[in-house]
Amino acid sequence: MKKWFLAMILLLVVGALAACGSSSESKDKASAKSKEIKFGATAGPYSDMLKKAIVPGLEEKGYKVEVVEFSDYIQPNKALDSGDIQANLFQNSIYLASFAKENNMDLSPLISVPTAPMGIYSNTYKSLNEVKKGATVTIPNDPTNAARALNTLRDEGLIKINESADPLKVSEKDITENKKNLKFQPIEAGQLPRSVDSADLAAVPGNFALAAKMDLLKALALENMLDPYRNIVAVKTDNKDSQLAKDIKAVVESDNFVKVIDEQFKGFGKPEWMNK
Repeated sequence: MKKWFLAMILLLVVGALAACGSSSESKDKASAKSKEIKFGATAGPYSDMLKKAIVPGLEEKGYKVEVVEFSDYIQPNKALDSGDIQANLFQNSIYLASFAKENNMDLSPLISVPTAPMGIYSNTYKSLNEVKKGATVTIPNDPTNAARALNTLRDEGLIKINESADPLKVSEKDITENKKNLKFQPIEAGQLPRSVDSADLAAVPGNFALAAKMDLLKALALENMLDPYRNIVAVKTDNKDSQLAKDIKAVVESDNFVKVIDEQFKGFGKPEWMNK
């Protein structure tokens, strides 16, 4: 009877230890699983920025990161909203807010990053000082990028814009002075790199310039970009205060991130927080 009792005690102890081990192993697996993330981006400079400047920092923090590349501006937010990816980098906060509202999604910007600016390019002139009266200027035909183009031309002294106009919504009707009588030709943004050969000046957004293998530093002028136009890392609003979100911000705010940007993303305009 005594032996039977001792055997039962031994079985209970072994069972308890096994249960503890199993529980601990499950917690370890769950913790490791939470460190496996998918980070979305459109193919090109921002996918490169992820791979070169952000992923290495996250890996140092113990994350296993898979970069998921997209070929359009719709699927990255759909994947984020559904939970297929945990963060994305490809859009500015204006686009994010508009897309989320139109599609009933609860997404939030986490932090802005250096962004390829719009540039004024020309095969006709070597300097904006050479621009002659009646010169043709191709600009994007969408309101957001058109405003960026006009703001850049104003900053370079080629036109004047009504001071009361909203800088994010500036249009041709807000031009108060056009001494060189520039002729504006709105076209689809993706066609702007090709227009450099036919127009006197072309206002080309940075992402399209890079896709066309154009050198940002060869533009006659680069946009003094407003922060709302800069690309951001986006997450689901519910995850905005998560540990992952905090770690992503820490990586982007790190000295190593700045070093990679300075060395490999020349010409990219930095957000205000990086210049403080």
